[in-house]
Amino acid sequence: MPPNPAPPGQLWLLPQAQQEGLDLDHRQVIEVVERAYRALREDGSDNPVKTIIDGPGHRSLSYSMVARDAGSGTVCFKAVYEFDPRRSRDRYRFHSFVFLVDDTTGEPVALMDVARLGPLRSSATTALLARAACPDARTALVVGTGVQGQAALPMLVAAMPELERLQVFGTYPEGLRAVRDGVDGREVEIVEDLRQAAGGADIVVGAAGLSVTEEVRRAWMKPGSVAVLLGYGVHADVCHGADHRIATDTAQMHATCDDLRGADGSLPPVDAQLPDILLGLAPARRRPDDVVFAYNSGMAVTDAALGRYVADLARAAGRGEKVDFW
Repeated sequence: MPPNPAPPGQLWLLPQAQQEGLDLDHRQVIEVVERAYRALREDGSDNPVKTIIDGPGHRSLSYSMVARDAGSGTVCFKAVYEFDPRRSRDRYRFHSFVFLVDDTTGEPVALMDVARLGPLRSSATTALLARAACPDARTALVVGTGVQGQAALPMLVAAMPELERLQVFGTYPEGLRAVRDGVDGREVEIVEDLRQAAGGADIVVGAAGLSVTEEVRRAWMKPGSVAVLLGYGVHADVCHGADHRIATDTAQMHATCDDLRGADGSLPPVDAQLPDILLGLAPARRRPDDVVFAYNSGMAVTDAALGRYVADLARAAGRGEKVDFW
């Protein structure tokens, strides 16, 4: 690993503007994220469950995470704050950062804005889940056109170049245009009938926000398909009615998926976790006709690995600024 970019007493700041234009290859991003998941089992990485505060009346949502990626020797501290997360007051605000430390030297690496890092690692995880559960997929449908929805299709195409049909469902014209423009050289269909589109899709990605107007139901999905949920847009009955359920991490899922709980507060069991699937220790599906539900909960270990990768690229490009801090 490169030496610490800032001398003792200084902190290297890497705001979002300084991350724009970096040469980030989606296939390389997927590889970095996959190594981080594998290291949870092979190299002794650590990823405790996140701490969450949901403000009274859903006024705000706050959470923090810490993780250590053994592969890159990096510890990550991540904090997220959302104001008006349900967009009910029309005053939505989002603030987040990661603080990276080199765990081999004990020196700080960088303090980074994660407006881009979060969607990158989440969409890479979605691609890994989808590829594992439906490797022969030809059609992918994304529900949602925000930052997560815009990142989903380019990463899916990088992981599964054999995809033939790309679709998106959303309600915001600007978001729909961004999704269509985000996949170079590929046509993206804008669908109006979500039920019909979901019935023909091999991969369904729920990447919408809390203001989602329609969600894919279990009865709409065809045999052999997979639904990956990282936001909203896939109904809870897909989770409860699926033939096979996988998740990035079971404990993390239980901490973050209250919207999926049944009337009695229960959740169906998770059949396999992504690190075990990637290592061949557990199946992503049991039968070809299984409808698979995949829960993509954010894992800070991927923020640590991908954050270090992006920080190293930014440093090599002369980005960021050093400030006297300690």
